[in-house]
Amino acid sequence: MEDLAVPAPLSGGFTYLVAASQTLGLAVILVLGAWMGVYRGGIAWESSELQFNVHPLCMVVGMVFLQGDALLVYRVFRNESKRSTKILHGLLHALALVIALVGLIAVFEYHKKKSFPNMYSLHSWCGIAAFSFYVLQWLLGLVFFLCPGVSFSVRSRYKPHHMFFGVFLFILSLATALLGILELLLFKIRDSYSAFVPEGVLANILGLLLVAFGAVLAYILTRDEWQRPPLAEELALSMDFKTLTEGDSPAASH
Repeated sequence: MEDLAVPAPLSGGFTYLVAASQTLGLAVILVLGAWMGVYRGGIAWESSELQFNVHPLCMVVGMVFLQGDALLVYRVFRNESKRSTKILHGLLHALALVIALVGLIAVFEYHKKKSFPNMYSLHSWCGIAAFSFYVLQWLLGLVFFLCPGVSFSVRSRYKPHHMFFGVFLFILSLATALLGILELLLFKIRDSYSAFVPEGVLANILGLLLVAFGAVLAYILTRDEWQRPPLAEELALSMDFKTLTEGDSPAASH
């Protein structure tokens, strides 16, 4: 059963800001790819030297770009079916987790081959915390919002916590990516970094693009008038629950 979304006009440049967020996100990936390709030798799983480069690319694509897009789903598809929007939200997060997991495996295997220690830097601790809590957040979201046995009242009580930790994990992921950029620069070009060498300039541009991507997403997510209409959301959740528990019985009137 489709939910009865309440159409609401979008104003204040919503479409342009969403387009800007996607442009910035793709720019981040392209600049990071150029950095890894031009200055770090490219990407190859079999090569111990190039396997590390899989890590930053996968983590940024998964934990930053796709995670950010998953947060935007409820704004971009605010008047669409709640169930389909919910499933798309969960699938984007799942894809982000799979890609990030590949990035984590790559860096741990690289460290093992090189006999480097694991989990000694602030970047690594923030990264593993972000990934671990991201997995937990996804599992809790699956239980609370997609399992048929969870009541509407329980979902409503959990929803604010889910939203808060979603935004918190996105910010933590952005901060971890920025720490990773700085750490890689200090490892690879420590002696020439202060001389404004091209690799350092490109990495700094990447960092600024990440900040801009996060800022645009934060602005979109914090505008109350761009949220999914509360009435539509309430009706959709209640109808989902009624459909799953009572079959085709009519939804209760609001």
